Amino acid sequence: MVIVVPCMNETRSVIEGVLSGIPHDCLIVLVSNSDKLPVDRYEIEAQTLEQFCRLAGRSAIAVHQKDPGLAAAFKAAGMEDLIGEDGLVRNGKGEAMLIGMAVAAMTGRRYLGYVDADNYVPGAVHEYCKAYAAGLHLADSPYSMVRISWHSKPKLRDGRLFFSRKGRSSQITNEWLNRFLAEYSGFGTEVIATGNAGEHAMSLALGLKLRLAGGFAVEPYEYMDMFEQFGGILESTDPDVMAGSVPVLQIETRNPHFHDNKGEEHVQGMRMQALNVVYHSPVTLPSVRQAIVDFMVSQGALELGQEPPRERVYPPVGSLDLELLYDGLDAEAQTFRQFDGGASAGLPPSPPIARESIPRTTV
Repeated sequence: MVIVVPCMNETRSVIEGVLSGIPHDCLIVLVSNSDKLPVDRYEIEAQTLEQFCRLAGRSAIAVHQKDPGLAAAFKAAGMEDLIGEDGLVRNGKGEAMLIGMAVAAMTGRRYLGYVDADNYVPGAVHEYCKAYAAGLHLADSPYSMVRISWHSKPKLRDGRLFFSRKGRSSQITNEWLNRFLAEYSGFGTEVIATGNAGEHAMSLALGLKLRLAGGFAVEPYEYMDMFEQFGGILESTDPDVMAGSVPVLQIETRNPHFHDNKGEEHVQGMRMQALNVVYHSPVTLPSVRQAIVDFMVSQGALELGQEPPRERVYPPVGSLDLELLYDGLDAEAQTFRQFDGGASAGLPPSPPIARESIPRTTV
């Protein structure tokens, strides 16, 4: 499995903890959008990763999201939509996850997991990765996904820890995704508990077919895209997938989920981006669309008569020319680094990506 760690301005000690929680046989891919001025925080992250790989005998890949060479490589490989007006890859978590998936696809590995870099508990990271492996095995399908529902998210209240069961953003996202389903089934449901699951994994066979949304819309849009492509509501272009199923396993973990509190504005942005993708999905029924507009107006996110904005949605990573992408990264991306920890143990050099091993099939 490849574990992708999207990172933005986390401290070295937190990053080290996350790295140490990832099981040994998983390949680490760090996609950073950290500040490079006045201090080059990416250089600190890359040095941390290189040292970890050398001491632990691990392999890893790192790249910075705003590297001009990275943008040129994605443009040459066939994804101009990812590039902003400044000629660089757009900011956003979804964009970082797309980069990580493309790198994972070039390694030839079969599974991909995501772990946020702001997790303060290495044991929780380890548990997530074990849950990914267990869930993907239990799914018994080439097209499958595992999404983590954390046991609790502790917060300080009146000088003591309160172990909250629901996050401020996921509570809203889950409610509306379940309402979307209920309108089709005619039954109220709470089946979706992982609308904003930053920690999730999938088979690359599925991942390469998914369209990823930009920013924080990425996790809820994965659900909507699966409903659109494989839900049987719209005509599907993938008869192989439709002949079976796409299991989505939601696994509740035991470790508490400690992470940085980024404030109410951040949480509100996540909520609204999730509602935007539900509203604009072609499989969302009119009654749900109207209810979303009413809710957003009541929250002060929309004015009367306004329509929710559209989130940016990218083509599947499987549409990329991976060989051209690798050639561009290798030749032009100054921040693209491959760390081979096995070399420190006297083993022959073996970088995580070798051009001759890049899969040539696309979807």
